[in-house]
Amino acid sequence: MTEKGLVLVVEDERSIADLVRLYLQRDGFGCHIEHDGLAGIAAAQRLRPVACILDISLPGIDGTEICRRLRAAGDWTPVIFLTARDDEVDRIVGLELGADDYVTKPFSPRELVARLKAVLRRSGTTTEPDRSRALGGVHLDPSTRVVTVDGTPVVLTATEFDLLSHLMTRPGRVFSREELLSAVWGYASHAGTRTVDVHVAQVRGKLGEAGTIIRTVRGVGYAAG
Repeated sequence: MTEKGLVLVVEDERSIADLVRLYLQRDGFGCHIEHDGLAGIAAAQRLRPVACILDISLPGIDGTEICRRLRAAGDWTPVIFLTARDDEVDRIVGLELGADDYVTKPFSPRELVARLKAVLRRSGTTTEPDRSRALGGVHLDPSTRVVTVDGTPVVLTATEFDLLSHLMTRPGRVFSREELLSAVWGYASHAGTRTVDVHVAQVRGKLGEAGTIIRTVRGVGYAAG
């Protein structure tokens, strides 16, 4: 059964790749596996998967370079990074490249599939009311998932869009990092709050001067407006 779409997995450790394939197929996803970076980028461009799960360390080119090339080509297919390295630099670099999530080895295959489904929900159609939101020159349309600043479109990842949308839903309301992790990522107990800080910085950067609509409330979290 592949009714949920094809997922590209680029992982050089064959036992891990096979385990991920097993759990994806159990959940109704198709799975195509490559074991090196150059084959991975070619497969991503050829197969147009619904999502990519990329190991950071790969022969040829690494997972971050695959993501970089996809984004440079205007391909915003959701990306989840896998890595054995758990330091903050890797995490920030990965997210700045436009990745949607980041999982550190060893990991639970069930959790990986759950995160994949959460990312796909964020990148797909939304079930929230089709009420456009506007604040400080930023216009957000949940029905089309389009953000503009003074009429100019801004490209956000699915996660960045949902973070901005959540903040703009209740202007002035201060959300803690833990609340944002739970509402946007859906697995607060498994993610570090630094993830929120990195995504907020990315959204602000993409909004340019209008990024000041997102306020930092020291010791608490963030608010829009």
